[in-house]
Amino acid sequence: MSRTVLTLQGWPIEAAIVDLDGTMVDTQGDFVVALGRMLTELGLPGVDRAFVSLTVGKGSEHLIRRTLAHVGAADVDALYEPAWAAYQRHYLAINGQHSQVYPGVVEGLARLRSLGLPLACLTNKPGDFARPLLARKRLDGHFAHVFGGDAFARKKPDPLPLIETCRALGTVPSRTLMVGDSRNDAEAAHAAGCPVVLLRHGYNHGEPIEAVPALAHLDRLDALAFD
Repeated sequence: MSRTVLTLQGWPIEAAIVDLDGTMVDTQGDFVVALGRMLTELGLPGVDRAFVSLTVGKGSEHLIRRTLAHVGAADVDALYEPAWAAYQRHYLAINGQHSQVYPGVVEGLARLRSLGLPLACLTNKPGDFARPLLARKRLDGHFAHVFGGDAFARKKPDPLPLIETCRALGTVPSRTLMVGDSRNDAEAAHAAGCPVVLLRHGYNHGEPIEAVPALAHLDRLDALAFD
């Protein structure tokens, strides 16, 4: 089967992998509300958006453990399982209600598809959270595959999820563009051998995204320009 081949700074591109939180959708509000309800249920103080923006991106398990430690839980390990159960319940109840699609995302995804690139969404967010969010924001129709952080044995920044997503797309990493918003995305892409571009509006653990090596740093997804 013949494939569309574009070039980006000399890299041949046959497909693209797109991150979710901080790349396509600003989900900080969902995280704050779900974590707040979880903490209230556990009798613990809440967290603010500043903490969430510094902490999200490495999967829900990491987020919950960091949150429990941040609010002074006496025994994070003992509290983790009830916290995780409460978090899942509350997140699913409000998923997408306090989040917004970034400007340029719908247009950018449509353009990538119109150019003939198959797309996959790859996120560290659990798949049961990611798929309903994409559907609620009417982004799901752009993707041939959606893989959450529980789809593979390891999460980004490990390269395994990118390698397996490329396999699902039927492309090799060197011809598969990674679009993300954080060092996690860039490190995973570099290790897998994928070219990467990064969005400035996401969550990079408080670090300037321009300090992370990438082919381009963009304000909007629809600003992505091929050679």
